[in-house]
Amino acid sequence: MDLRLLQTFVTAAHTENFHQTAELLFIAQPTVSQHIRNLEKELGFTLFVRYGKRVKLTAEGERFLPLAKSMLEQWHSGMEELVAWRQGYIEKLQLAVSPTIARTSLLSLIHRYTKAYPDVDISIKIAESVEIGALVQSGQADLGLSRMIPGEFQVTTYLLNYDPIVYVVPHSGGDMEAPLPDWEQELATRRLLTHNHPGYWDDLLMRLRQKGLTFRTMVVSQVDIAKRFIEEGLGVSFLPRSAISRDLFENRFLELETPGLELPKVGSYLVLPKVVSSSAVKQFIDILAALYAPFTEVDPHQIR
Repeated sequence: MDLRLLQTFVTAAHTENFHQTAELLFIAQPTVSQHIRNLEKELGFTLFVRYGKRVKLTAEGERFLPLAKSMLEQWHSGMEELVAWRQGYIEKLQLAVSPTIARTSLLSLIHRYTKAYPDVDISIKIAESVEIGALVQSGQADLGLSRMIPGEFQVTTYLLNYDPIVYVVPHSGGDMEAPLPDWEQELATRRLLTHNHPGYWDDLLMRLRQKGLTFRTMVVSQVDIAKRFIEEGLGVSFLPRSAISRDLFENRFLELETPGLELPKVGSYLVLPKVVSSSAVKQFIDILAALYAPFTEVDPHQIR
């Protein structure tokens, strides 16, 4: 079966428009129609029905779509493996990594790993921590580096290290010898940027309210965006020290002590399948062990 026909079919099923399909695939619209006719002739049934300028899958088309996607995925996967083999790679390692870890410790880990094991083909999927357990459990990732304990029970999770949470406010740019602003006053007069990191915000907000503090919040779901907002004077936040250490060094932020408020800390976790057979995964664990050993296994029942 001609894979070009499958690609045209899958794209048309997504767009429900032959003109848009042609634009996405950089082919002429009559070519799209011809591809669909050829595929229908080969299969022996109709794939689309027309409704004005749009098209809809027939019942047969709906049934065929998952198979077509699977065939394309297998072909692309096989080609990637072939290209990797021709480039000299002898093994593959698929990582699922949280955005915070990707911005901080991942660079040094990859430097160490690729220097020690240059024949391994590495692919890195940046995923939210809540997704990483499922990616490892399903085999879509060989291992995960997460900022929260996954809820899946068919994985094994190890604590690598803890990262303290610190309170940061915009840098005033004034006299370096001037006294630091009062943390409660900053909280009362600026918006608190929340939920930019998994795991600690609900508990921290409760602690702040139990102290009787008055503040306004703004949910900003990405650490990098929260940092940009702080730098522009749009708010304050409680962020992992690893995520803002360079910003503090370059005087973009101020870190304030919070007397009377105990700040949380967040863990970084290694997420593995129950059975590890890949030598590439074992090698990556060795790299981690040189930096973080001994690992501590954690129980998914610890999820809060």
